[in-house]
Amino acid sequence: MAIKIRLARGGSKKRPFYRIVAADSRMPRDGRFIEKLGTYNPLLPKDSEDRVKMDVERIQHWIGQGAQVTDRVSRFLEAAGVVEKKQRNNPKKAVPGKAAQERAEAKAAKAADAAEAAAAPAADEATAE
Repeated sequence: MAIKIRLARGGSKKRPFYRIVAADSRMPRDGRFIEKLGTYNPLLPKDSEDRVKMDVERIQHWIGQGAQVTDRVSRFLEAAGVVEKKQRNNPKKAVPGKAAQERAEAKAAKAADAAEAAAAPAADEATAE
């Protein structure tokens, strides 16, 4: 049985609240879980100590049993100093999307046309003299 330590969503619409749970990976996100290991309330300020609460001993127990930790819970554990920080690589993060690239190309072409139009009358005046 593959165990994951992940978030299970609770709370009402537009008011999220998450439980950190150990669950079978085949179960649905908000479905059956084995043990509740903590809570995460994203509506609280980032410096609030009630934003993320974890039972670190139980989490370490489950990791020792072979449980896989999801990326978001891994970040919580890194912030708490429980696990070492992983090197993440997302080379496409700063690259604009396709529509933004097309807009930038159109803007550059329009600026080049405007520069040519401004240079052409000045050249005509220089040849007339």
